[in-house]
Amino acid sequence: MIMGIITTGIISFTLISINIGFVSNFLVIWLKSWSMAYIAVIPVILLVGPIVQKLVNSMFKEAVTRQYDS
Repeated sequence: MIMGIITTGIISFTLISINIGFVSNFLVIWLKSWSMAYIAVIPVILLVGPIVQKLVNSMFKEAVTRQYDS
């Protein structure tokens, strides 16, 4: 969850600053975008996260197994 806050904050800040620049209401636009991104990403983290974790575990398990088999 903390990684989601940090990641969505950085990405939304970067994209908004590139696309519209530092306009007078930048902070309001950024906070709205950040909150919407965070709400969207939490279900993705909860649903996709375990699948990605299993994939990474299996990849590293195979790499470690191959290292010791050699």
